[in-house]
This record gives sequence, structure tokens and C-alpha cells, in this order.
Amino acid sequence: MADRVHPHTSPPASAESQPAPPPSEKPASPTGTYVIQIPKDQVYRVPPPENARRYANYNRRKTRRCGFCCCLCWLIGLLFIFLILLGIAAGVFYLVFRPKAPNYSIQTVSVKGMNLTSPSPSSAAAISPEFDVAVRANNGNDKIGIYYLKGSSVEMFYRDSRLCGGALPAFYQASNNVTVFKAVLKGDGVELAGSDRTALVNAVAKRSVPLTMKLRAPVKIKVGSVKTWKITVKVDCDVAVDQLTAKSKIVHKDCSYGLDLW
Repeated sequence: MADRVHPHTSPPASAESQPAPPPSEKPASPTGTYVIQIPKDQVYRVPPPENARRYANYNRRKTRRCGFCCCLCWLIGLLFIFLILLGIAAGVFYLVFRPKAPNYSIQTVSVKGMNLTSPSPSSAAAISPEFDVAVRANNGNDKIGIYYLKGSSVEMFYRDSRLCGGALPAFYQASNNVTVFKAVLKGDGVELAGSDRTALVNAVAKRSVPLTMKLRAPVKIKVGSVKTWKITVKVDCDVAVDQLTAKSKIVHKDCSYGLDLW
């Protein structure tokens, strides 16, 4: 007897064995993103006619900026080279000539016309002082001379009151030279405040009258055979004398000095 053959029932297909759907030809674009395609015949190598003028103006501005930057770089470079050369020249000058500032001091002060005890109120209101001042100038340079020019001024002050004024003589001071020059300072009709007059009387009684001398002198420096431009010498001296007479003596002095190069 023949065996029976039962039909085999195939198992149901699982999700894993099912074929995946074919991928789409173009992936979806992200939200908010656009793709713009421009035909090749509309891609310009030169700006279109309606933008040609704007493009030319832009190129001109760019060229001007480049030219300005180039000129600025050249100018900065030349200035830097000039400063280096100037520094080298100054160093050589210092090593060769060894310049020193002149030294100034007051030698003597002689006073006339300072009548502070006049019995007449009208005469006591105004005075006409005269100061004869000897100033010592020491030029300690080996190769530098000094020309003192006309137009100098020497003034004597008590506090803020100008007592008298005068000028220095014009002369030439050679190198390694000490010169004592005299200046006659005169004042006319000088009126002192009551407090200043009282303070002067008290200072005379203490035998220490503080005064201030201000000297300004135009000079030219001679280096070898070359003269510089006009330079102003400035000397300020605080000096105290024991009395306001022709026989006054200096009891204290302190001078400071400098130069105005321009």
C-alpha cells in the first residue's frame, strides 16, 4: 500500500525576510532648505550690464585703498629709517663732544633805593629799587662755545611783586671758561602792598630777606665751526640777603637752570 504524501505547509514570512522598499531617487530636503539651479547659459563671467557701473566703482575704491595702504607703509618705513639715523647721529655727537649744561650761580647782590621806613606815607607807597647783581656762568665743555645774544632779561622779585629788571651784556663764552657778568636791575615807582612791606621789614630785622631772580637769555651754541639755532637759557635763583643795602651779603642761594630748544 502506497504511503500518502502530505503537502508541506510553508511558515508565514516574517518581517525580517520581507524585501526593503527601493530607496527614493532624491532624498528629501531638510525643512527650510532650498536648492536653486541656475542654467549654465545664465552664469556670467562679467557683471551684467545693469551692474557694470556699480562693479567699476567698487574696483576703483579697492584700487584707491590699496594705493593708500602702500603709501602709508612707505611713509612709516622712511620715518623709521630717519629715526634710526637720527639716533645714530646723536650718539656719535655725544661720544665726540660730550656736551654739558652750563652752570650758573649768583655771586653778589648790591641793593639801593629800598627805603621801607620813610615817615611820609606818600613816599612809602612807591619805591625805586636798584639791584646790582653779579652772575657767574661756568661753561665746562671742551669743544663747545656759547654766544649770548641781545634780548635777554633779568628780573628780581619779592614774593609775587616785581621789584626791578634789566638785561645781560652780549658776549661770547669760549669752552672751559668761567665768566662773571654784572647786570644792573632798576625799578621805578614800584608799589608794595601793606602786607609785603611789613613782611620785608620783618625779614630785614631777621637778617634774611628772600628774593627770586629770573634770568632768560637767548644763546647760540657753537660746535666746531657750526652754530645752532637760537636757544633760550632759563635760570631761576632763590637768594636771601642779610640786608637791603649796598653792603648786603648773601646768606642763602639755590639756582636751577634749563634750556628751551625751540
